[in-house]
Parts: sequence; C-alpha cells; structure tokens
Amino acid sequence: MTIEEKLQHFYTASIDSAMQEAQQVQTQHQEALDKIFQEHKETKERQIQSHIQAETDNLKREINKTVSARQLEYRRLLSDKTEEIKQQLFHDVAERLAQFRSTPEYLEYLSQRIQEARDFAGEDALVVYLDPADQNWIPELAARFGFAPVVSREAFMGGMRAVIHSKNILIDNSFATLLREAKEEFVFAGGMTDE
Repeated sequence: MTIEEKLQHFYTASIDSAMQEAQQVQTQHQEALDKIFQEHKETKERQIQSHIQAETDNLKREINKTVSARQLEYRRLLSDKTEEIKQQLFHDVAERLAQFRSTPEYLEYLSQRIQEARDFAGEDALVVYLDPADQNWIPELAARFGFAPVVSREAFMGGMRAVIHSKNILIDNSFATLLREAKEEFVFAGGMTDE
C-alpha cells in the first residue's frame, strides 16, 4: 500500500470514526432533548390539569353560591306567598264564620256545645257566655236549657265559653280561640317541595 493509499485509508477511517462518534453524540443529544421535552410536556400538562381543576372548582363554588342565593330568594318568595295565602284563607274562614252565625245551624252548633259543657260539668254549676253579637239567640237557648247564657263583656267572634267555677275550668269553644289555634297549627302543604 502506498502512502497515499494509507493516507486515504486513514482519512476514510478517521472520517467514518468521526461520523460514527458524531452520530452517537447526536443520538445521545437527541435522546436528552427528547427526555427534557417529555418532562417539560408532562410538567406543562400537570400545570394545565391543575389549572383546569382549580378553575372548575372555582366555577362550581360560584355556581353553588349563585344557586344558594337563588334558592334563598325563592324560599323567601315562597314563604311570603304562603303567608299571604294563609292570611287570605283565614280571612275567608272568618267571613264564613260570620255568615254561619246568622243561620239556624249556628243555633244548633251552640246548643251542641252547651250540652257538651253541661254533660262535662255534671252536677257542678255552669256559666255559659255568648259573644255580645249573639245575644239574639239567648231566648231560644234559655228555652232549650232552662237557664239563660250570659253575654260576655268581650267579643270572641262567636261560639261559646263556659266556666265551672267550682273546678276552675274554662271550656273555650269560641271561634276566636278555635281560629287562632287553627292558624298556629296550620301547615301549608301546597307549592314546591324542598328536595
């Protein structure tokens, strides 16, 4: 082999070796860059997911806050409307009671309540009180029971009250008391249900 051939062979071998080494360095560098890129990509993906989760949680809180405020507003409106309906209902009941007091059925109602009070009192003395507006019924009731009910000093919308003094018992079948008790116990079952 001549020197030129040797030089050419050395040159070719050196170039091949350098090319292989460069290829190896390039491959290692590319792998390192790919690894850095993958880590960067994963970090950014985690940051994005974390940001999305934080924004989702924030939106859910805002939605829940808005929904709660609306529910509170609707409950208040429902409560106001319920109270309005309740007041109207009991106003109508009071008007119907006033109409009922002018009927013959009212006399029968009073007679029934007086008889019940009499049965309860037994041998004890009983004082029956009527509303001042019901004094026109006294003659009829006196004829039925053999004693005249007393006109109360206070109006109580009709009905009757009776007192058994010996036992300190008040029998209160006045419409005012019955209406008040009905109002206190009244539960409006209409409208929306709370889920």
